[in-house]
Amino acid sequence: MTPEFVTGFFFEAIKTAIILAAPMLLAGLAVGLLVSVFQAATQINEMTLTFIPKMLAVAVALIFFFPWMVQTMVTMMESLFDNLIFYIR
Repeated sequence: MTPEFVTGFFFEAIKTAIILAAPMLLAGLAVGLLVSVFQAATQINEMTLTFIPKMLAVAVALIFFFPWMVQTMVTMMESLFDNLIFYIR
């Protein structure tokens, strides 16, 4: 194992983790922004008002994107196991 290989492998793993987390993070960001604009317009400064909509948006995004996330993880693991003999050397 060369340092370049290890660096490349960790780069791919981190890139996959970021891609898998992005839909939930973006859903939470969008809902948080909408709730913040609503709070600014109505001058309602309730901290708990942002929590429930964000939590629901993240849950809906997780349910919606779960099959794609599983397929992405399976593809990464298949690649890992297919090339395992090269990783050991």
